[in-house]
Amino acid sequence: MMKKGFVFEEVGPDEKASSDNRQVIKPGILNRSKNNKLNKMIFFYLISLLTLVFLMILLGGLTRLTDSGLSITEWKPLTGVFPPFNETSWVNEFLKYSKTSEFKLQNINMTLQEFKVIYYWEWAHRQLGRLIGLVWFLGFFLFLVWHKVSSSWRTRFLILGFLIGLQGFLGWWMVSSGLKNMMVDVASYRLAVHLTTAFAIFGLIFWYTLNSSRTDSDLIQSQRHSNKKLKSLISGLLYLLYIQIFLGGLVAGIDAGTTYTDWPLMGGEVFPSLAFEFSPVWINFLESEALVQFNHRIVGYVIAILTFYIWLKSRHSGSKKLRFLYTMTLIALFLQILLGVITVRYASPWQLAIFHQFGAIVLVSILLRSRFETMFPSIQSVRR
Repeated sequence: MMKKGFVFEEVGPDEKASSDNRQVIKPGILNRSKNNKLNKMIFFYLISLLTLVFLMILLGGLTRLTDSGLSITEWKPLTGVFPPFNETSWVNEFLKYSKTSEFKLQNINMTLQEFKVIYYWEWAHRQLGRLIGLVWFLGFFLFLVWHKVSSSWRTRFLILGFLIGLQGFLGWWMVSSGLKNMMVDVASYRLAVHLTTAFAIFGLIFWYTLNSSRTDSDLIQSQRHSNKKLKSLISGLLYLLYIQIFLGGLVAGIDAGTTYTDWPLMGGEVFPSLAFEFSPVWINFLESEALVQFNHRIVGYVIAILTFYIWLKSRHSGSKKLRFLYTMTLIALFLQILLGVITVRYASPWQLAIFHQFGAIVLVSILLRSRFETMFPSIQSVRR
């Protein structure tokens, strides 16, 4: 990567070589050219990962909404790549599933053909996870062999690799909770952790992609013009949004969105009377349909108020691009809230539920883009 000493290096008049009148190229210019090419390579690598993780979040949502997550009862990292090839293999897989509580209590009349449908949903979800791991490894290996990236980028890639591996473990940790103790679904808190981690990986890749789209010199220079107050506000909003995603995972995990379908009240009450129906008290924050959905709604209102406040503050910025991005953030947030209300009013059909999850991805993306522009505002390029 480019050394700091080259960032502000002035380029003097052309110098002539001894006899062939060739121009001498300054080191700063040469390094900048190499840096641009490397950034493009990193950018396309990260975009590939980002696209796959985006699809993974949506496919994971569809796997949950179709109740397919418990159809494969074993974790086989290598042999699990291939689905059953013949009828005997399918029957064996179906027999394994028939021993689960979900089958005995909820799908006792399921046929083999119906089982194949939910099996393929879960199988596709796992294969996409494997593909993400493979793409990460190949890209990281090639950059490592070619010695084309700095230690800071290697560290970033390693962090991504660790999180992708961790997500695979969390996936099985989540699924295993639904295969024991008379469970017909996975544990809600495990699903919420799995979902939030997926969004964290998506957000981190998106942030790295934004970094790779600009040169080091551009970032260093533009950071001087960052709006520190807006940066603090937008960072707080981003953290709050991830808390909301976790709460959304809890809502999905216990199907709380199908219980209270009125709005703005819940069962005709401001605060649902069944919010603390379980004992001990803390379990209600994870398992009570009333309290979990109430918390999800309240945090949504807080996010809306904070977003509007940040939008007002952004009006004082001299950057048209920054003002535009914060306006887009506000619009995306209120569309997401509206979609959430509609989803609840219709008792969370899978079509609306997955669209609501898609809206969360869009909102995270716009929020990260706004934060990046706040920290590294676009400035007029220096003439070269």
